[in-house]
Amino acid sequence: MRTSLSILGVFACIAALGAGAQWLARDFERDQATSRAQAQPQYREIAWKELVPPGWDPLAQYRGLNIAQVDDGSAEGVALARRMRETWDNAPTNRALDGARVRLSGYVVPLESDQGRMSEFLLVPFFGACIHAPAPAANQLVHVRLDEPMPDLRTMDLVWVNGQLSTRRTDSAMGMSGYRMLAADVQRRHVLPR
Repeated sequence: MRTSLSILGVFACIAALGAGAQWLARDFERDQATSRAQAQPQYREIAWKELVPPGWDPLAQYRGLNIAQVDDGSAEGVALARRMRETWDNAPTNRALDGARVRLSGYVVPLESDQGRMSEFLLVPFFGACIHAPAPAANQLVHVRLDEPMPDLRTMDLVWVNGQLSTRRTDSAMGMSGYRMLAADVQRRHVLPR
């Protein structure tokens, strides 16, 4: 009987050590997660609609016009298209986001790359923007700059971008952006953005 008590005692000690090790491991993991969270700046996830100031209605000035009757190739059609492009290029930004640390998802339109490493791109809200369709309003384009060029980033890749947003305009061959962002982190994503 004495032998079985000793074996049970050993098992009890091993079980106690195992439970203690799990407790220490959980404590260590919690401390590591806290340290990582404190070391990395926090980014607030935003949706594209937040980039548009409340109450902005780009179509207000065109209500009452019979646009369907305007011939695209006519002088009136060309003037209307130019006026609409100016409206989009001068779209107001949401000043409340100036300097905000944000996380935004969108599609990549390359602006600057060297040997397959991209250092600047436009972040756009929908697939084909600036490439297969006219550029969206300036308040729907974000000019992203990377401190470290990113390899293997391609046209229309879907990404998350974390960084500090500013309400500064940038004119590029692909469109007028109302925002700039210095990216701290770019991650590919496989789910459609909101």
